[in-house]
Amino acid sequence: MTDTRRRVKVYTLNEDRQWDDRGTGHVSSGYVDRLKGTSLLVRAESDGSLLLESKINPNTAYQKQQDTLIVWSEAENYDLALSFQEKAGCDEIWEKICQVQGKDPSVDITQDVVDESEDERLDEMSSPGLELPPCELNRLEDLAELVASSLPSPLRREKLALAVENEGYIRKLLDLFHVCEDLENREGLHHIYEIIKGIFLLNRTALFEVMFSEECIMDVIGCLEFDPALPQPRRHREFLTKTAHFKEVIPISDPELRQKIHQTYRVQYIQDMVLPTPSVFEENMLSTLHSFIFFNKVEIVGMLQDDEKFLTVLFAQLTDETTDDDKRHELVNFLKEFCAFSQTLQPQNRDAFFKTLSGMGILQALEVILGMDDVQVRAAATDIFSYLVEYNPSMVREFVMQEPQQNDDDILLINLIIEHMICDTDPELGGAVQLMGLLRTLVDPENMLATANKTEKTEFLSFFYKHCMHVLSAPLLANTTEEKMQMSIIAPSDDFQTSQLLALILELLTFCVEHHTYHIKNYIINKDILRRVLVLTASQHAFLALCALRFMRRIIGLKDEFYNRYIMRNFLFEPVIKAFLNNGSRYNLMNSAIIEMFEYVRVEDVKSLTAHIVENYWKALEDVDYVQTFKGLKLRYEQHMRSILRNHRFRRDARTLEDEEEMWFNTDEDDLEDGDAVVRPSDKMKTEEDLMEPISKFMERKKCKCFQWPDSSKSARVSGLQGGLVGLVDYPDDDEEEDDEDDGESKEDSLPPTKKPRLS
Repeated sequence: MTDTRRRVKVYTLNEDRQWDDRGTGHVSSGYVDRLKGTSLLVRAESDGSLLLESKINPNTAYQKQQDTLIVWSEAENYDLALSFQEKAGCDEIWEKICQVQGKDPSVDITQDVVDESEDERLDEMSSPGLELPPCELNRLEDLAELVASSLPSPLRREKLALAVENEGYIRKLLDLFHVCEDLENREGLHHIYEIIKGIFLLNRTALFEVMFSEECIMDVIGCLEFDPALPQPRRHREFLTKTAHFKEVIPISDPELRQKIHQTYRVQYIQDMVLPTPSVFEENMLSTLHSFIFFNKVEIVGMLQDDEKFLTVLFAQLTDETTDDDKRHELVNFLKEFCAFSQTLQPQNRDAFFKTLSGMGILQALEVILGMDDVQVRAAATDIFSYLVEYNPSMVREFVMQEPQQNDDDILLINLIIEHMICDTDPELGGAVQLMGLLRTLVDPENMLATANKTEKTEFLSFFYKHCMHVLSAPLLANTTEEKMQMSIIAPSDDFQTSQLLALILELLTFCVEHHTYHIKNYIINKDILRRVLVLTASQHAFLALCALRFMRRIIGLKDEFYNRYIMRNFLFEPVIKAFLNNGSRYNLMNSAIIEMFEYVRVEDVKSLTAHIVENYWKALEDVDYVQTFKGLKLRYEQHMRSILRNHRFRRDARTLEDEEEMWFNTDEDDLEDGDAVVRPSDKMKTEEDLMEPISKFMERKKCKCFQWPDSSKSARVSGLQGGLVGLVDYPDDDEEEDDEDDGESKEDSLPPTKKPRLS
């Protein structure tokens, strides 16, 4: 049978002053020839590998904390800790450490932490133990001075801590505190404040266990109310007893767990609100307090996680339709705090924690909660969802891909997240920014798994583009319709909040262009997305216009001839050049971004785009001479033409490229390089009504208040957040694109129709 007494977890303190779990194993002590001394050895319980081999150095300061922790530093900024499963094992190893160092096992620290000069050390070591003055009212000033004078010296701190612990001085001080408070002795209360604050800085676990006990902690907080630097005492006890109430949203039957929760809350309150902000010197003297809170939180999460009945009731009430709103609000906030506590866990423990919640159906519960009307409940659910996505995006993707079997698109979990992003009421769109980051994590192929039997990238991206992309792009398409273009030419009215949202959507679409290849290419070309995006280059908000340019720049940066053919066929450099000319001689980001785009085409020698630009836009650009970019493009073009003539080669017929496009669209999914599934376009281009129909249906069902979507008759309805994000590009009427209503499909080719540039 395994000896649980010696079962330990090994922790190291990282640069952020957080404890990293290095593994679980069994500890022993013995002489190691290589280290030439008695050492602590920890072997992993999983495979017997060596987790720790640490020589017990005679001069190292070891600390014993909370009866089950041993903490020490092996080098500068490298702290170690052993957390024992049982107190008996901790005592056994502690005795071995003290034996090697020649110390009494009754102490909680074996050495001084900070070195002093040799003379000071000899003086301190030769002096007898520290004698405390009697704990009496007329001696409080002497005691306060003794504490203050002892703090700078590690040896004196150690002796003071031992004296306070051995004489039971804390309880005597607290009794004297009540006397001073009853007598309204303000001077005595100020002295007690300084003494208790000094005891905190002794950084000793044994003293914290007394101060944070059920019978003492409120009196300790009372002592810290009387800061002599403040004109009036604080009322921390009144807040904790009358204002801050502990709510058991689900009854906690374990009294030890309940007491641990109370204790942790109060100690955290002391650290955050009661103790003054520590100086750099004092910060290092409160490390034990940080550790006390940290390990308490670890214990609480572990005890709740092991209580299967508690979690079952929690999730049952969360999803129960009969649960009233106030109760549900409390349940969601509890779950949010529970997940926040889990951040103190180390990777292995956090993995077990989220697996437990997943098994309990946390994602199903979030799907229900996110569909509710309560804004606060939805906000808390969003925070919980962010913990899950950051921890394991694959777990979330696996869940959402199973949803279409039971649900409509409008109530899918990811679409609910997109809807909340679109309908964020915050003027600064703080929630939308958070949600966009989560969506970006979910669609990032870099964190998708690939196994022998399936590729998560192929499956999830096919799902996303089929069920979610139309919802994400809805605001973009709704604010770049022909009607909105025409209306904004008459009365421009860029709405800042709408522009911010469109910029967020464009940022995500730009990410997709870089990482999704075939899926996003199908979507952009079939839905004519780039033409719609480039309308925004005329926005009065420079950040949105730059987002539109960045989107096109990423597409051009792929040097994909299918994209290039789409750009040329639709003359999509036209709005870019108009924005460039409208910007005039101003030297700003717009000017630089556009010139960089053309410079890229020149430097990378993208022949098809070079020819297109020179043949169609040279007259508009020939007078730009403060950079050599456009003259360089013209020179490239002329070199290409001379080369063609010299070698008797002629440019391929336009139909050749169209044939190649048709071949690409007809490529089987199995033939694609990265395994991405192709969403096949229709043989004929869809009209505006066809394109907007699924968007309108979705938003009608959800009744989003942020946008008023165009109806099937294309009447120009403008909402309270009027888009007005219209460029100065004069596009031809929709008559060129109208279809015969017989079969609902256009008679044009699969690519959008050609438009002649109008820059005159």
